[in-house]
Amino acid sequence: MKTNKSYTKRIKVTKNGKLVARNPGRNHFNAKQSGRKRQQLRRGNNLVLSQRIIRRFLPGLKVQKTTA
Repeated sequence: MKTNKSYTKRIKVTKNGKLVARNPGRNHFNAKQSGRKRQQLRRGNNLVLSQRIIRRFLPGLKVQKTTA
């Protein structure tokens, strides 16, 4: 099965197998945001995806199993 490329471009897998994605709202019009808000948006957003989604869109990916 092929990997869904739109998913792989948006998601990074950490060393421990966790998924991290970029926070939305950082493209433009950031000058009016407070410095604190901009700083919070710099951090990655941890994703929790079901095993079904991972199997379907990211078949070759080694992802840590979550117990959620």
